[in-house]
Order: sequence, then C-alpha cells, then structure tokens
Amino acid sequence: MSVGRNRLLAWHSAAQVRRQALALVVLQALILAFFIAGTHGWITKGVAPTTTDYASFYAAGRLANEGRPADAYDRAQHLAAEEKATAPGIKYEYFFNPPPYLLINQPLALLPYLPSFVLFEAATLGLWLALGARVAGRGPAVLPALLAVPSVWWVLGLGQNSFLNASLMAAGTLLLERQPVAAGLAFGALCYKPHLGLLVPVALVAGRRWRAFGAAGATVAVICLATWVLYGPTTWQAFLAMAEHSDQAIGGGDVLFAAHADPTGALRYAGLPWPAARSIGVLMALATAAWVAWAWVRPVSAPVRYALLVAGTLLVVPFALFYDLVLASLAAAWLARSARSGGFLPGEKAGFGICIGLNLLAAVPVITRAPSGVAFGALVPPLLFLLALRRAWAEGRHAKEAGGDTRSADSSKN
Repeated sequence: MSVGRNRLLAWHSAAQVRRQALALVVLQALILAFFIAGTHGWITKGVAPTTTDYASFYAAGRLANEGRPADAYDRAQHLAAEEKATAPGIKYEYFFNPPPYLLINQPLALLPYLPSFVLFEAATLGLWLALGARVAGRGPAVLPALLAVPSVWWVLGLGQNSFLNASLMAAGTLLLERQPVAAGLAFGALCYKPHLGLLVPVALVAGRRWRAFGAAGATVAVICLATWVLYGPTTWQAFLAMAEHSDQAIGGGDVLFAAHADPTGALRYAGLPWPAARSIGVLMALATAAWVAWAWVRPVSAPVRYALLVAGTLLVVPFALFYDLVLASLAAAWLARSARSGGFLPGEKAGFGICIGLNLLAAVPVITRAPSGVAFGALVPPLLFLLALRRAWAEGRHAKEAGGDTRSADSSKN
C-alpha cells in the first residue's frame, strides 16, 4: 500500500469518523428543534396551522378504525380526518399507500396523535439502527454514522416510514444467505410500499434464490388477501382509482419537484418536460435492472450485490423523495462492510463524503421552494450504484484471475 493511501486511511480513522458524525448529529438535532419550534409558533406568533406526513398515515388508520377504510383515498374525507387529528386549515397530505399499510396505521391510530407519532418513529428508528449496524459491522463509529445521515432527521421531523422501509430491506438482505424463507417474508412485507420492491424479483431470479422468491410472493399474496377480507374490495377499488390519477398530484406540483430523489422527478425539476423525463427514467430503470441481474449472476460478493440492489432500487422507482435516502444509507452500509473486509478502493471514502454532502444539500431547494434547479438528493443513488458497480467489476476480475468465486465470501457473516 502506498504512503499516500496510508495517509488517507489514517485521516479517516474510526475515531475521526465518530467525532465528525457526532458533531453532525448534534448540529442536525439543533436544526430540527429550531424548525419544530418555528412551525409550532414557539418562536414567533401568527404561524399558519402546520402538519406532518404522519398525519396522513394516522388519519388513514383512524378512518379504518371507524369502519371507513376506503375513505383514506377520498381527499375530502381524508383531509377532514387529518384536520381532526391536527388542526383545521392544514395543507392536505396525500395517502398514496395501498391497503396493506392500513394494517400498520390502524393499531397506531388507537393512540392519540402525538404518542402515536413518537412510538412509530422511535420503534422504527431503533429497528433500523440495530439492523443497519449489523449490516455495516460493529464499531464505535457505526451508530453515529448512521444517525448522521441527514435524511434521518427529516424522517423524524416529518413522521415518514423510511426507517421501516430500510429495516425490511436490511432484514431481507441479511437473512438471504442462511434463512431465505425469512428473507422472502421481509421482502414481501414491503408490499405496503410496492415500488421499493421492483428490483427484488429481478435479483432473486437472477441469483436463483427460488425459496426467497417463493416466500416473498406468498407473503405479498397473503397480506393482500388479508386486506381484501378485512377492508373489502371497495377499499382496493378506491386505492386503484386514486393511483390512476396520482400523476396529477406528483406531476402537477402538489408534491414539490425539488424534493424528488427519483430520476424522473429530478429531471423534471431540472426543466425537462414530463414525457422526456419519464422516457429517460424508464431507460435508466431498464439499464439498472440489467446491471443488477448481471451482478447477481456473476461471481460478486454478497455485500456488493446487496449494495447494487438497494442503490438500484432508488434508480428504478417512479417516485421517491429526499427522505427516502435513508434507504441509500443501507447501500452505503453494505459497501462499507465490503470495504472493511477487503480495503477501500481509491476515492471510495471521498464518494461517501460526497453522498453525505449531497444529502445535506437535498433539503435546500425544498426549504427555499426554488421552482427549478438541481435535486441534489437524486445524485446520491447513482453515485452509490457506480461505487458498487466498480467493486463488482473489481471482484469479477479478481475471481477470473484466481479462478475462484466470491459469491459466498461473506455468507458466513450474513
């Protein structure tokens, strides 16, 4: 190893990473506290009624408890439930999730709004930190690094479900080598956020993980059947009718283009018309799926395959916002695990640092409500995907030279 690379590794020691991550955690916690105080009128008076994304989930659960689950997809009824939970005059928060998400929202809506919010975020954050730390590997810098990811603080402020999404994907990838059926259950449970599972069948089929594939499919079928029985076909019909017109909300600007982390939305924010942005997005999705399939067929180590799957997920989804970048940190955790066992590639640590910087910048156009520009958060998934792809190529060359197979190189740790 060269002297220059030795200096690079020393500069990024675990102790330094821990100190820098903790400083970032404290800074972001203070910023979040400031925003909470400001939006609730604790700093200045005359603040307009405010709400969170969690109000959408809570209102849907309350409607289900009242025997009106289909009304979660009726804007007037759903808004009335949101206002009842928070305050009159709030901005409407859409409920885009299919009926399986009501299975989570309904019991949480039995609690008052604020305790429900805190319970959901605390429980899912704890689960994500436990699983994310297991992915990245033990060490004093791991938890601070996971907490330093800027999207974590936006999820806490908005009451989003990103921690649960990342936890299920983490569980699926962690369990796949030794407990494929359990892994399939975790992947299948993502059906409450179905677009996040688009690449999973591609990877499982390419990797010939038939038990996990079957378990995932069976899980989706059972959950959907259960909601059909519990909530009735009218709820599914209402969801499908809402989904058919969801482009009016997403493409019409009700959801800020600046907040997008998916390729199509980011291109639209950059000034491209929807047809062109969507066409490019589809081409990127097809290319991403092809690369993921390639990696799951070739002799690539488990952590790198998982990093490609997770980072690629955010490149194929039709809709993702900057708080969904918690999922990107799972891809980074798998890459860090690979690097910790085999060494960092040149520029890899700088790539991680750039991802953190882009994640921080992702909130700027959202806060300023700039009508067009760069959706910085959308640059994170392709950067991580390229870092993972470079590792896959390097491992493939090494395996070819050595005449071996790196597929199971990390399976004993999964």
